[in-house]
Amino acid sequence: MTGLDILAQDEYYMDLALKLARNGYGRTSPNPMVGALVVRDGNIVGQGWHQKAGTAHAEIHAMRDAGALTAGATLYVTLEPCCHHGRTGPCTDAIIHSRIRRVVFAMTDPNPCVAGCGAGMLRQAGIEVTEGVLACEAAKLNEAFIKYIATGLPFTAIKMAMTLDGKTVTASGHSQWITGEASRHRVHKLRDQFDAVLVGVGTVLADNPQLTVRHIQGRNPVRVVVDSHARTPLDSLLITDKAAHTIIAVSQNAPSDRLKAYADADIEVVQLPTGPSGIDLRALFRYLAQKGLASVLVEGGATINASIIQENLVDSVFWFIAPKLVGGVRAPGPIGGTGVARLEDAAELEDIELELVGNDLLITGYLTTREGRNVYRDCGRIRDSQECDDQSAIS
Repeated sequence: MTGLDILAQDEYYMDLALKLARNGYGRTSPNPMVGALVVRDGNIVGQGWHQKAGTAHAEIHAMRDAGALTAGATLYVTLEPCCHHGRTGPCTDAIIHSRIRRVVFAMTDPNPCVAGCGAGMLRQAGIEVTEGVLACEAAKLNEAFIKYIATGLPFTAIKMAMTLDGKTVTASGHSQWITGEASRHRVHKLRDQFDAVLVGVGTVLADNPQLTVRHIQGRNPVRVVVDSHARTPLDSLLITDKAAHTIIAVSQNAPSDRLKAYADADIEVVQLPTGPSGIDLRALFRYLAQKGLASVLVEGGATINASIIQENLVDSVFWFIAPKLVGGVRAPGPIGGTGVARLEDAAELEDIELELVGNDLLITGYLTTREGRNVYRDCGRIRDSQECDDQSAIS
């Protein structure tokens, strides 16, 4: 078999492993999504994927599925096998013990506890290792994990719905519903895939949102409210509905009686230093990451959108545009604040994708001004070196 034939074969099986990894969408955080296959004599004899943080990794599931057929086989896995003790044991030890002959993985683990170590241990044990097969595809799949590990901040996306003329609400304050039913279902799928959903207190006061996953089967994200002065009403759904955990981020000047009332209602409150947006948003996002929330979906209004963009905290957008014309000079748009003075200073999108969702247009893309830009463009290489600490050893 020629080198090109081997590469084509490796890419074929790695693509299948990536499809397996996607079964973990919204379920593995703060761990990455990983898929694995055991192939022997041209046949898939074992397969598996990582299902939840703290449980067996994809390699273990695949090798258990293969049983004694692992001897002399090739293991395909979408991420470099781990070599450290986290909540589970090192996958490298299990691979060596299984007598796997060859390991092919897609991307180097950005976790500084693992990067290069897993491959090195396998080679020292006499196992042939091939790395970098479909690395960009694997890194794109785990862009949230890479951002979280490399920067200590969650991967953050803005979800916005607006009319064709750029309005998010009418001049009279009516906003339900701008987009159609298909788009609303898509938003619930997004909530299922993100660890947290964040709004500003203005959205709470105007809409009294529930911010849970409905219309589809899924799990609820943690709900986060940016509320400097603790104005979230005690009878709001984010307080009274216990289907999901709620965090209210307040400033250090928030009234103590309100904070006690939130605590009495079993609501988590975090007091943060002040910043340009009332509270220090970067400190809030670091707090969320420290709690293991590796991805945040922002579903707020013009004020919070402007603030997180200004703070360089946004990675991507999901921008729904409905084929409706509302008009009205007093009808607000999706981004408030002072804006930019010159067009050359505007944030731009790259890697843009367009999709019709029902009758609405969905634009997705990545902000060019954000930290790190496209985290998956390095195809699995570590962006920023940092020492291995307890947060990194999360597997």
